[in-house]
Amino acid sequence: MAQIPNLDNAPINLASLREQSQKELINIIKNIRGKKCLVVDAKLGGSLSLIVQTSHLKEHGAELRHLTADPLQTDSTKVVYLVRNQIDLMRHIVSHVQNDTSKGLQREYFLYFVPRRSVACEKILDEEKVHHLLTIGEYPLYMVPLDEDVLSFELDLAYKEYLVDGDTSPLWHIAKAIHKLEFSFGIIPNVRAKGKGSARVVDILNRMQEEEPVNTSDVGMPEIDTLILLDREVDMVTPMLSQLTYEGLLDEFLHLNNGAVELDASIMGAQQEGKKVKVPLNSSDKLFKEIRDLNFEVVVQVLRQKATSMKQDYTDITTTSQSVSELKDFVKKLNSLPEITRHINLAQHLSTFTSKPSFLGRLDMEQTLVECESYDICFEYIEEMIHKQEPLINVLRLLVVFSVTNLGLQKKHFDYLRRELLHSYGFEHMATLNYLEKAGLFKKQESRSNWLTIKRALRLVVEDTDTANPTDIAYVFSGYAPLSIRLIQQAIRSGWRPAEEILKLLPGPHSETKRGGVSRGASSDSLLGGSANMDKVADGRRSLVLVVFIGGVTFAEISALRFLSAQEGMAYDMIVGTTNIVSGNTLLDTFVEKLP
Repeated sequence: MAQIPNLDNAPINLASLREQSQKELINIIKNIRGKKCLVVDAKLGGSLSLIVQTSHLKEHGAELRHLTADPLQTDSTKVVYLVRNQIDLMRHIVSHVQNDTSKGLQREYFLYFVPRRSVACEKILDEEKVHHLLTIGEYPLYMVPLDEDVLSFELDLAYKEYLVDGDTSPLWHIAKAIHKLEFSFGIIPNVRAKGKGSARVVDILNRMQEEEPVNTSDVGMPEIDTLILLDREVDMVTPMLSQLTYEGLLDEFLHLNNGAVELDASIMGAQQEGKKVKVPLNSSDKLFKEIRDLNFEVVVQVLRQKATSMKQDYTDITTTSQSVSELKDFVKKLNSLPEITRHINLAQHLSTFTSKPSFLGRLDMEQTLVECESYDICFEYIEEMIHKQEPLINVLRLLVVFSVTNLGLQKKHFDYLRRELLHSYGFEHMATLNYLEKAGLFKKQESRSNWLTIKRALRLVVEDTDTANPTDIAYVFSGYAPLSIRLIQQAIRSGWRPAEEILKLLPGPHSETKRGGVSRGASSDSLLGGSANMDKVADGRRSLVLVVFIGGVTFAEISALRFLSAQEGMAYDMIVGTTNIVSGNTLLDTFVEKLP
């Protein structure tokens, strides 16, 4: 099964965006004649695998290598570097060129920055006296479709870079990506933003429209009716909690990367000890599309039903005489057997994690933290985790929820936990804790927490959640409704105005603006219609909302958005744009100091 996702059912023509990126990359390769070695940084290689098959690149004379610090082994006299604009990657390129020069190797070097060249990177090349040996260009890849309703800007470090390092370049990148979408699908007329980063992106986007305007007569009526921008900083509780949807759990325990998980072949039923296999997981897999957004408890039941049904059909076929059409139906069902087997294997593997008492105990504590009514119990639980030396990331996830919901820790508790963490995990983590403090994720309490007010006003805790037949987004965390998605619900339903007082309690400014262009869909005041005629707009299509997360989104939040969009009476489809897909682990990992 292809790892490149099928985009046929996307609400807008994402396939055309992918084809454009494909064409631009192939042109770069074709324009360098003859045999060449294409050297790609590993992270970018993953992104490219969602855009173009490697066989396409090989057809144009490119042999592929991943960029590492080791000298480049190739017979090609032309070397093409395709890399993101990061300083450490420049040092690898410098060492390659210097190594070749010292050996007297004559090569032509081409360097394509993704998505654009950077002064800081070129300065390194200049200082190391290799700049003049490189032909420099750009490959403007600003976004990658991960699936039919998810676009990634591939900015893994954006959250820390902006909040801790004060680097605003990711915000420019996001605005550029949205502006590129507008050139294809029209100016987005309604924009709602919450958070410092989101406000900056709106400003940059408007400036881009002034400097390089989208011609409305070229693109016609806008296909995207509303843009909602949300900083991850506004809701740091949700990504720290354990996701309980199928796709969310796959990411928590197996780490989904570019629409695939890599695991031991034995888990997937193959008799190959020690061999790793890549399992693609996107909407091209029909069964995965059906179960990805369900609570994991329900997934196990669905798979059991499908397996039982197939077993019954097999019994019928072997014990009774069947007509040709019945045999044909059975054979058709058999075609889905590999998919069912694949997901039974994955679900069985996940169950080994989710059935552990430690996991279940953690879920209980997460619920207690979100309730925010038992400070001492939560403090003692985290203290005990530190003394047991549980994995640092696990401790930090709960610590962040504890700190955010209480608006910081009492000074004596903050100082005590900080000291205990450094004693248990090493003093190199002084930098880790400083980064978290700078980002406001682990800090001293300066004023009373307003979490209880937020929790009640937005109905974040939903009692008696029915995970099998959900009526609320809270099913994705078995009783907790993601704060981020509650805000998006509000923005879509009636704009920011009715929720002004709650928005003021959350980090960053909020804004609502109208931009040039005509709205194709429902009015900006309400996209949620009580009446049936709101389901479709004038040209027969539903309104489309682009929801952009600055700093990452979890699979559980995407599932909650899909659930909202599928509700009866909802007048819109949704596409998610995000700097990257995150879990509590991957998000906090960017803060954790690594020893060289």
